[in-house]
Amino acid sequence: MPSATHRSAVFPPEMTADRRRFLALLKEKSYERRKVVLSSGRESDFYIDCRQSTLDAEGAVLTGRLFCAMLERGERPEAVGGITLGADPIVTAVSLTSTLRGWPVPAFIIRKEPKKHGTEQWIEGTKNLRPGMRVAILEDVVTTGASTIRAIGRAVGAGLVVARVLCLVDRNEGGSEAVAAAGYRVEPMFLREDVEVEHD
Repeated sequence: MPSATHRSAVFPPEMTADRRRFLALLKEKSYERRKVVLSSGRESDFYIDCRQSTLDAEGAVLTGRLFCAMLERGERPEAVGGITLGADPIVTAVSLTSTLRGWPVPAFIIRKEPKKHGTEQWIEGTKNLRPGMRVAILEDVVTTGASTIRAIGRAVGAGLVVARVLCLVDRNEGGSEAVAAAGYRVEPMFLREDVEVEHD
């Protein structure tokens, strides 16, 4: 069974400037040190809203480049998907960038609730998918791992094979271990300590 990882991704030398710039964007636009109640119900003094960076024009370009660089180190998936809303800009950026890099992969979006009319489906983008397709689940933040495990379950339930799981930030709060216990390894681009800004 895969073990949880507590190392952020290693990028090739040509990606160093992109990684450094994206980390600066995350610190500037996404990170806040304040008391918050997370979706899990836990209290935390570390808050990060990755969408502030992944929806930024430059941030979207960097999102696509850096995730594609991670996916190129190992098995390349046949599609990328994740749970709305955090994964929406990520999977879109990766799908676009993969095409520019010569290995186009479609994106799919997993709903938090099934569509209420028509097909009542959980996944959007199914016309680009087929049973047995090997896919990557992409997340913005992994905290408890519950959202990631749900995303994996929905993908598997749709007949897909989850080959890889990547996230933008691992909060190091047990989520990677929970996902590992379910049989999957989380590959984080950044760890909490990478993003966290020190205060006097």
